Amino acid sequence: MLAARLSEDPGTTVALLEAGPRDWRPFIHIPAGFIKTFDDPRVNWCDAMEPGAWTGGRRIFAPRGKTLGGSSAINGQIYNRGQRMDFDTWAQRGNRGWGYGDLLPYFKRMERRIGPPGGVDATFRGRDGALTVTDTDWRHPLCEAFIEGAVQAGIPRNPDYNAAIQEGVAYAQRTIHRGRRVKGTLGSTLGFVRRARFRG
Repeated sequence: MLAARLSEDPGTTVALLEAGPRDWRPFIHIPAGFIKTFDDPRVNWCDAMEPGAWTGGRRIFAPRGKTLGGSSAINGQIYNRGQRMDFDTWAQRGNRGWGYGDLLPYFKRMERRIGPPGGVDATFRGRDGALTVTDTDWRHPLCEAFIEGAVQAGIPRNPDYNAAIQEGVAYAQRTIHRGRRVKGTLGSTLGFVRRARFRG
């Protein structure tokens, strides 16, 4: 995404360096293909965390992308910005410029949120960025029953957990559009490839 933003200046040449091969493998672009890339050493560094007391001495597998697009080429495509309080805590600990209010304009500028008409809050969501974010369009009676059970237990249904409040239960938002993975890279981000100039 950063390379794509830099390349919008026609006087700028961007060299984008990625380890690993070109992202030609079909399982990278088919959303369900992340199951196949999850532990494929050709496109995944297959890292593991150091063992620790909090993991019972286990090394937890930590997939990291090794192809054009990095981890955005192999992740599960769930879009979750994170808790407002986490960002604000960073700022309170002396990291000025990292509070939620500081970062929100960048989140909005980055994303192209596609949602139901009237259902996208312009205060919190962007519509003109390069990273397409959509709602899960798949529904299942078992999922609906789970959501209804959560509501009955006092957990509110939340139509947009990346907007004002994260708390609640909902279907996931994702970086999938028209049946394909949307990646945060210069060459793969929808709409940017026509404007980008890059050498690498």
